[in-house]
Amino acid sequence: MPSCCQSGISDGFSTKRCANANTKDKCRFFRATVSPILLTVLCLTTTCATNAQEPPKKTKPILISQSSAPPLKGVASSGNQISLNGRTLTATWLQRPGKSGQVTTHLSDGAFRQLIGVNFLNTSNSAKQPIQWFSSVTKPLVLSTRLLGAYRYLDISNFAQTSGWKIRTNGNILVIATPKAQITNIVQSQERPEASTPLQQTRIFVDLDRPTPWQVAQGSIIKKIETPSPDPDTPTPKSTVPPNREWTITLDGIAAPVLIERYTPQPPAAPPTLLPNLLKQLLPVTPTQPIPPAPAPEPLIQQVEVVKNQTIISLSVPFGLSPQVSTVANPNRLIINIRPDPLEERDITWAPGLRWRQNYVNLGTERFPVVWLEVNPRKIGLTLKPMWASPDGLAGTAPLIQTAQRYLAVAGINGGYFNRNNRLPLGAIRRDNQWLSGPILNRGAIAWNDSGQFYFGRLTLEETLITANNQRLPILFLNSGYVQSGIARYTPVWGATYTPLTDNEIILVVQKDQITQQLPGGKVGETAVPIPQDGYLLTLRANAVSAASQLPLGSAVRISSTTTPTDFSRYPHIIGAGPLLIQNRQIVLDAKAEKFSNAFIAEKAIRSGICTTATGALMITAVHNRAGGYGPTLAEHAQLMQQMGCVDALNLDGGSSTSLYLGGQLLDRSPSTAARVHNGIGIFLKPR
Repeated sequence: MPSCCQSGISDGFSTKRCANANTKDKCRFFRATVSPILLTVLCLTTTCATNAQEPPKKTKPILISQSSAPPLKGVASSGNQISLNGRTLTATWLQRPGKSGQVTTHLSDGAFRQLIGVNFLNTSNSAKQPIQWFSSVTKPLVLSTRLLGAYRYLDISNFAQTSGWKIRTNGNILVIATPKAQITNIVQSQERPEASTPLQQTRIFVDLDRPTPWQVAQGSIIKKIETPSPDPDTPTPKSTVPPNREWTITLDGIAAPVLIERYTPQPPAAPPTLLPNLLKQLLPVTPTQPIPPAPAPEPLIQQVEVVKNQTIISLSVPFGLSPQVSTVANPNRLIINIRPDPLEERDITWAPGLRWRQNYVNLGTERFPVVWLEVNPRKIGLTLKPMWASPDGLAGTAPLIQTAQRYLAVAGINGGYFNRNNRLPLGAIRRDNQWLSGPILNRGAIAWNDSGQFYFGRLTLEETLITANNQRLPILFLNSGYVQSGIARYTPVWGATYTPLTDNEIILVVQKDQITQQLPGGKVGETAVPIPQDGYLLTLRANAVSAASQLPLGSAVRISSTTTPTDFSRYPHIIGAGPLLIQNRQIVLDAKAEKFSNAFIAEKAIRSGICTTATGALMITAVHNRAGGYGPTLAEHAQLMQQMGCVDALNLDGGSSTSLYLGGQLLDRSPSTAARVHNGIGIFLKPR
């Protein structure tokens, strides 16, 4: 049966093949040509042990609905929107009673970085956050922090007063007005490349009359317009250089008219007049054709424009480079360095037991930017749980930011694979001892409990349907979008209904351990069949439809279930992805054994990973494009994780799916470049 196995990366504009157990099918994916790390701006139960060999207990299906934050103690007012100089933006905030009847204003730290352009500096004290914003790095301003709900809030009261901001509340909205700023000059200068960074570097200075909020955002690939060959009989050569990418720097300020005029795009020159073919034939033939001149490099600054009291500087950044933005005072200036290695080292204790780190990790002569969260799972109040996009079932995708906020996670990373077309899971998801979706193809998975213990391995779930006369029929897939010949099972966790994924299925309705209906599935995608709350559906596909005669109406059935290895059955939470990278400090990568395609194995792309260290810490990691090139291969990803001290490690879905979330924003990339994902792993802080 054909199926589309989203077995890996998705970012860009290429096509890959993925190898399934019995077929090789084409699947669309997008390859990351440029997806650099953004540094100074960011886009942000009860557990009991069960024996897996016992029949699954009938528990209420886990369907996480839209969560609402618990009331915050000692808070005068709060909301999730701010109005910044007239623009309404999403950001959590609160105000608390202060001294002398005044209130203090607190903004979530992700929003503070993203919307204002504040640079966070290293700290080992989670209650204090040093920042840099048009100020000295050696004498930074230090803001107090407070963890409430799923966010860390910074007390910006003194910062706002010193900066001349005016703040008021309007219901759910925090209204912020900053002083009007003027952009007095924009200058571009060429830097001599360092020995370690041979690619050409450029620096842009943006002079201001006063500090002002700013943001940087990564845009789309800039398509080149090919200049036609002057000879109509000669095809236009295709460029072998990867295309540039658009970046925009937006400042709350007005640029001087001379700057707008200086950087106004000029209309393209008219193409050269071509000689008629007949005239060309009459001209004498030269022994060699002149070499056409090389095209002029595209200007870095494409345009400067003022839109709604903001100045937008549009850049065309060559492949392998990206902007690194910082600010200085006296004079107030934004400095934009265009370089192959923009990542700045960070080591920030964000909360007790939760550390945000980023740095370059060297692998031979290559330098890979890695952003990761280091978690102490044994810290009181810190837990991990699987999370998925839809509150109504397993079909659906959403940005990781949206999913994490719905679950009230403080941090998280994208998880396993899924089919982008029908948005269905392609791998194991288990939460609080209940299977949401079963594993496929004996691929790598991570399991854990709420005591901070983890287990890595290649996982298979073996379910067997047993009839009253002891007939045993294998159930190959559980709540899975992976479609093959055989018997699959769909429970209420899947959703209210099941719609056939292949033609001519036979659907058996099982209620209270008894087959109550046999239904023809008909054409794929046409008829939705309700899933009983007190049972499940069995779908018989292709060669398995003959088993319907062995399962007449009224038949009593039961299910036995076991995992291979059996160790997985001891853990209430599981996420499957793959391939498995490291076990017991040794690289055990075998992507072919996990049925990944050759194209996926060789692909250089952005990668997500999860691992444990010798100290028992958990790390969730995002590895982006190497300095001046593409991301790591799977083999390089395994070596990087090993070099970072991983004892056991698993590769997660990557490419545009890679998303590392903390406190309301993404740490590793602009949200506009991150794809919607099906599931992830959330980190939660219990209320104190």
